[in-house]
Amino acid sequence: VQLQASGGGYVQVGDSLRLACKASVRTFTEYVVSWFRQSPGKEREFIGIISWSGSSKYYADSVKGRTTISRDNTKNTAYLQINAMKPEDTGVYYCAADSRHSNFEYYSKNYDMGHWGKGTLVTVSS
Repeated sequence: VQLQASGGGYVQVGDSLRLACKASVRTFTEYVVSWFRQSPGKEREFIGIISWSGSSKYYADSVKGRTTISRDNTKNTAYLQINAMKPEDTGVYYCAADSRHSNFEYYSKNYDMGHWGKGTLVTVSS
């Protein structure tokens, strides 16, 4: 499966941002989708993950409350929305997908993704 993240760019502090992750695959519903980001000088950070149908979601504590992950299986696309953007949200955002496991709880604890997109850069300016 190929993944392409889009929607990055420059935003102001306090703005909202929605990123999209388009998957080139016949059976998108077989994949969980997760989002990560890597900020300058930091390791890649898990943001959240959504289950195959979209009925279950899990978020990192650092973004919980102002982040929403969703998906539209008819469009083979997952989304990440972050509200009230902060300068520390600056970074390269990646989407990833996996279909090897059937237990969503496993994914929410292990972030074990087999397919990765190239990332999209988000810069938050004050």
